[in-house]
Amino acid sequence: MTVSKGSKMQISINTSGEITILELVGKLDTQTSPEAQARLDELIEQGGRKILVHLGQLDYISSAGLRVLLAASKQLKPQGGEIRICSLNDVVREVFDISGFVTIFRVFGSEAEALDGF
Repeated sequence: MTVSKGSKMQISINTSGEITILELVGKLDTQTSPEAQARLDELIEQGGRKILVHLGQLDYISSAGLRVLLAASKQLKPQGGEIRICSLNDVVREVFDISGFVTIFRVFGSEAEALDGF
């Protein structure tokens, strides 16, 4: 497990078989999105094709944070990869609903559901 701690966000990276689980804790906004983007880019460059982004402890996501997820997804698609999202709290779920991201990503209620059949 790798953990990065920013002032407003922590990133944990674990694996489950060939699936990389990226857990974001805190706020994913303009200040923290460059770090999240760098970590996702690094995972993809290292050959990660199945990435689960666990947002159960994410308090806030801005449009900058949404762009990070979208950019990573677009990077993975031509390589046959996929990003799944799980464990949205009500605040983050509302942002995903309003922005239409629930139609762009496969969003699951729990990590176990997201891992099933990945």
